[in-house]
Amino acid sequence: MPVGTSLSEEVAMTKADLVVRVHEAIGPGVTKKDCAMLADGFLKAIKQAMVEGENIEIRGFGTFKVRDRRARVGRNPRTGDPVRVPARAVPVFKPSRLFKEEVAETHH
Repeated sequence: MPVGTSLSEEVAMTKADLVVRVHEAIGPGVTKKDCAMLADGFLKAIKQAMVEGENIEIRGFGTFKVRDRRARVGRNPRTGDPVRVPARAVPVFKPSRLFKEEVAETHH
């Protein structure tokens, strides 16, 4: 756990943090700049595929999907009046069984 954080605080990894972790995982011979380009390219490819309606399945990690949400009636929290919420497509991530098990083992 990072210094100065408690269990109740959420710790979010930034893209810069991800680049550092990728650089450490790959080891010498690849620059941080190359790792940043790799991370940007990977994220851009996933985003573009999902915009085009494709699902991305990475074995042992999970699946990125586009899910269609139905139109529904919501409530204005201030007035309580009904508000029509239109149908829309939303990106979702579903972790693999192995990934869920690994996270559960380290966070009990």
